[in-house]
Amino acid sequence: HTSVIQREAYEYYRTPRCSYPTSVNRYLVSSNDKLAAFDAFAYLDTVAPRPLLFIVGSRADTLYFTEDAYRRAKEPKKIHVVEGASHVDLYDKPEYVTQVVEALKEFFGKAL
Repeated sequence: HTSVIQREAYEYYRTPRCSYPTSVNRYLVSSNDKLAAFDAFAYLDTVAPRPLLFIVGSRADTLYFTEDAYRRAKEPKKIHVVEGASHVDLYDKPEYVTQVVEALKEFFGKAL
């Protein structure tokens, strides 16, 4: 069985929703070790004290990464959870993108 995010990524990238005619649709298995060794949190503390906004869908497979990053981040920070949205939903579904844009405008309108 494939994961939710794999199925959603296929639906997004490999259908008319977002496909591109020159895409080769290849994944290098030899990249797995590099992906596994990558630590997205290694330099999170260097972002502070810049304003940091985390946006995530409540149904996102990646929700736990976002919550962990939020806990580790220094202030000023905010997390915005889009109820009912998955990770890929936030890419282009108007009912979710509208909420994301509003969150961005509000946060950076105050923070910048």
